Amino acid sequence: MTLTDPSAFLRDLFDCAVAVADPMTAVPAALPPKPEGRIVVLGAGKASARMAEAVESEWGPCEGLVLTRYGYGRPTKGIEIVEAAHPVPDAAGQAATQRLLDLADSLGPDDFVLCLISGGGSALLTAPLGKITLEEKQAVNAALLRSGAPIDQMNVVRKHLSRVKGGQFAKAVFPAQMLCLLISDVPGDDPAAIASGPTVGEPSRAKDAFAVLERWNIDVPASVRDELAAGSAVVPVDAAELATTTNKVIIAPSQSLDAAAESARAAGVTSRMLGDALEGEARELAERQVEMALEIQRGLSEGEAPVVLLSGGECTVSGRGTGVGGPNAEFALAAALALNGAPGISVLACDTDGVDGAAEVAGAIVTPDTLTRATSIGLDPEAALEAHDSHGFFGQIQGQVVTGPTLTNVNDFRAILIEAV
Repeated sequence: MTLTDPSAFLRDLFDCAVAVADPMTAVPAALPPKPEGRIVVLGAGKASARMAEAVESEWGPCEGLVLTRYGYGRPTKGIEIVEAAHPVPDAAGQAATQRLLDLADSLGPDDFVLCLISGGGSALLTAPLGKITLEEKQAVNAALLRSGAPIDQMNVVRKHLSRVKGGQFAKAVFPAQMLCLLISDVPGDDPAAIASGPTVGEPSRAKDAFAVLERWNIDVPASVRDELAAGSAVVPVDAAELATTTNKVIIAPSQSLDAAAESARAAGVTSRMLGDALEGEARELAERQVEMALEIQRGLSEGEAPVVLLSGGECTVSGRGTGVGGPNAEFALAAALALNGAPGISVLACDTDGVDGAAEVAGAIVTPDTLTRATSIGLDPEAALEAHDSHGFFGQIQGQVVTGPTLTNVNDFRAILIEAV
């Protein structure tokens, strides 16, 4: 069996993975009956505005404030939507976060809070600790993103430099009752890691944030070191102020991978799941998965059903480069080099939120002629990889996947299609 258009097949799998993570389906299904009394909807993340839209589709107009990324706003009737910068925070995010905290502080024991949290909330929720300025917080965040540190370690630092993360938002809401609906974009779906856990207690301490900074050689301003030396205000996991908060993950990366696998099977393609929580350097992961794909291809007989390898998680890119790239496009470029034009194998790597790194591009597709097309117009793929210029590379050969805001976020989606040759 041979697919007539491998690129279209891979894109269909990605679109299926995104569609099943649409908050318009998952949020209404997770809502309890509308409570009596005052209801306040608060939240943050790339999917939070879509989540708010879904809430009002079920409950009608509601009071509240939700913070999302620029371009990710949605029409709501009562809930105010504020847009701010991601992945590096800005003044709009700082102002909106303070408004969220002020609203939380105004609540009483008879009030009910519906909290909507998704990936991206960690950068959007900006409330620097103590004497740390917004500019210093921006510099630390940018350095973390360049360091190659895993997301869980980055979030340890973010929590301890914040007045809202690590359970502090739940503490501000207390004693009001709060139900927090979360869309996971993190390996393992730990609520404490999603958006740096604003509604979840935190076991780490300031010394652990110090250790991350040292482990990844991140230079920080004196104010950051001073605040960490004095400790932080993250809320311990057993704090009484967390007793009125319930956290519920309603969408996870595994659901998107399962939906893509089912779509593949319906098309006559065998799916093999590699996991929804893979981490590490994008190029190294790409090389390992290409080795696996080539080995599988060697075992396929002529006419046998194609195989697609599916995986999720969050890759990283270490070091500075002169170009524009992201972990998914870097995975794709590294895979193209490792494949070196091998026939019968195509690759898609995209972020389900539609943004790979800092570029407004979801990711890229690799086909057997990717390198040929690049060299025919004078592109050097190895130089592009060295410069971390994967978006620049794929942009010049029309290999990018551009979706615009998907209004959800369940992390990376990778698919490698293997056909017999």
